[in-house]
Amino acid sequence: MSPVPAAPLWAGRTLALLGIILVACNLRSAVASLSPVLEMLERDIPLNATLVGALGMLPPLCYAVFGILTPLVTRRFGLEPVLIASLLALSIGLLGRGAAGDAVVLFGASALSFAAIGVGNVLLPPLVKRYFPDRVGLMTTVYATAMSLSTLVPPLVAVPVADAAGWRVSLGEWALLAVVSLVPWIVLAVRETSERRAAAAGAPAEPEAHAPGMADGAEPEELPEEPEPAGLRHALRSPVAWSLMVVFAVSGFTAYSGFAWMPQIVADIAGATPAEAGALLALFAGAGLPAGIIVPIVAARFGRVRLLIGIATACQLTGAAGLLAVPTTATWLWVFLLGSGPLLFPLSLVLINMRTRTHAGSVALSGFVQSIGYIIAAAGPMLTGGLHDLTGGWTGPLVMLGSACIASALAGLVISRPRYFEDDTGADAGGSLRSGRAGARALRRR
Repeated sequence: MSPVPAAPLWAGRTLALLGIILVACNLRSAVASLSPVLEMLERDIPLNATLVGALGMLPPLCYAVFGILTPLVTRRFGLEPVLIASLLALSIGLLGRGAAGDAVVLFGASALSFAAIGVGNVLLPPLVKRYFPDRVGLMTTVYATAMSLSTLVPPLVAVPVADAAGWRVSLGEWALLAVVSLVPWIVLAVRETSERRAAAAGAPAEPEAHAPGMADGAEPEELPEEPEPAGLRHALRSPVAWSLMVVFAVSGFTAYSGFAWMPQIVADIAGATPAEAGALLALFAGAGLPAGIIVPIVAARFGRVRLLIGIATACQLTGAAGLLAVPTTATWLWVFLLGSGPLLFPLSLVLINMRTRTHAGSVALSGFVQSIGYIIAAAGPMLTGGLHDLTGGWTGPLVMLGSACIASALAGLVISRPRYFEDDTGADAGGSLRSGRAGARALRRR
């Protein structure tokens, strides 16, 4: 595959750029806006501890289920129509949460919202590959940063809005963002339909200013022909898919476990006050923000995948070891290092595009990696809490969190090699590639 010439970021694809950023801003707001107002919500809709726990399990489970279904639907209807449908569903779900009168409606609307987000999770990497194949690293940084902001902002505004206008407005207001996000994608879809009709009628159509990966006068990306479209069945026998899934899963496992238990961990082993524990949790979450900005660019531009995985492994091991050995000394440093381990998350997102040749391959790989990865990540808080209850302390859970990165380091040995997901089709048991030489040369140039 010949390298795609870099074009100006805004040239001919402003709507796609805006659309991708807006979609990314929707992917965490539904989750992050609920817990801060849960106490207010329970005054009108009583929820026991089991129901609250089930609400907490809904996001990763929906992400997993719809990570599997999205590639199948996308192959039938296309990227943009499926994305538009998911944004419509998200708008309805968010409005439904705000209008819920009982637990059944609340759960149904929440499930619809999280299902729509699961579709968006899978589609964002292929959309970057479709519209920005020459700027994969930069665009992954852009939308990973937008996702981080969509995690940080809702908790800051949820309670003030709820105090001023009620929890229903606080939850339902995010539907406006989903509706606004529809605009660029509807315009792109209408434009593409008009061009297709003009071409079918034999009328000269204007050049596609929004064509994926093209600026004015740029050549389209050259893609090799595939013997068959890459799909989920292909992913099941792909070493690239399984290895990337492990890296993604370890990142999510560590992050979800830390979000759930870090305040209690530092309170018990380091004597942190509630205010200090909250600040350390914010530090744990914020450690991933600089990684989201830097990692995709380093991976795409310089190809230092093995180095990045090594850094993540070292950070996670050191952070866990510090909390085990000297928890009261430089607690902030150990928490920050443990929170830096999930830099594997933005690395996984950019590798979905770096390790695929085609849009179909990117959709299939994204769906496989995120569906199974989120199932494993969802088990993190439960396993961490269960191991704490079993052992009566935090040594076992911290050893588990620290050693989890060993699995990602081993998987990194596979995904750091220059090979494509599509090249695993027809690979023998040893994983030899039928067309690996050309792919290796292209990947080294990246």
